[in-house]
Amino acid sequence: MKLKRFIGNPILEPRGDDWESVAVFNPSAVYKDGKIHLYYRAVGEYHPYTSRLGYAVFDKDLNLLERQSEPAMIPDAKMWERSLEDPRVTEIEGDLYLTYITTPTPSPPSAVRKRLGIPMPEHSAHPRTALAKIKKFNEFERYGIITPYGADERDVVLFPEKIGGKYAMLDRPANWVGEEYGTSGPSIWFATTDSIGQKITDHKLVMKAEAEWEGNKLGAGPPPIRTESGWLLIYHGVDDSKVYRAGAALLDLEEPWNVIARTGESVFEPVEDYEKYGDVPNVVFPEGMVVVDETLIVFYGAADKVCCAASVNLDEFIKDLLSER
Repeated sequence: MKLKRFIGNPILEPRGDDWESVAVFNPSAVYKDGKIHLYYRAVGEYHPYTSRLGYAVFDKDLNLLERQSEPAMIPDAKMWERSLEDPRVTEIEGDLYLTYITTPTPSPPSAVRKRLGIPMPEHSAHPRTALAKIKKFNEFERYGIITPYGADERDVVLFPEKIGGKYAMLDRPANWVGEEYGTSGPSIWFATTDSIGQKITDHKLVMKAEAEWEGNKLGAGPPPIRTESGWLLIYHGVDDSKVYRAGAALLDLEEPWNVIARTGESVFEPVEDYEKYGDVPNVVFPEGMVVVDETLIVFYGAADKVCCAASVNLDEFIKDLLSER
């Protein structure tokens, strides 16, 4: 079953001549008190390349209620942050937590570098993932890096409840590849930590690329949500032509490293011009997901340029997913 695009896409586009004038994309979402709160990645300049986090509020029909004129979160030099990328928000026991990517050597996408003649940094560091607690939607308590030292980390998402008495998450250490890791390409792993903000440990391999549309690389999208049938995970896969698509899987509620069901075909792929043309062409990149009434709403970045939304009936989607076991 395919996701259906919101007729009003894109829901957020670049604006102004400052911090979000070049691109706004990869939004995460949380639904609280009848409103959908979005945190999104915003770029105002390609050189020096810097991403910040913007904040916007929508009603459940995706009418824009508020969009802040200033960034909600900016890089903190004291935390060795030069760029904040790809936010994911999870509510755990009433508190909101934000995972985000940071790197001391940020660089624009390769297509942009080639177009503008911007060289890669001479010495490029691996991206890593940090954690922060959100207070009053606009205040952030940073915990710092939570991913293992030396791991090339993106796509880290927290589960909305503890599993086995521990905080749990999915991550994607892209350089954990080879016979010793049991996978030939970047894959999705399960990990835990005893205390929020500590580095994650006890990794278990969850999913690796299998279908042709996934190519040899995949990663978690939005934080998983609990259903009666299992943890619903929306993830992205990248084929050999660098087309980004979305798939879906159900993970066991008690042992999320066990996959119950998984789509053979993608549930969403680039079709519209705003998904096919941008800073990175042919990209749909899901990062936010909420349930409103009986509808699953997925928020995604399109072509690394704009923020968009798609939806599907949750019960029908789960039923269709289970049929693929």
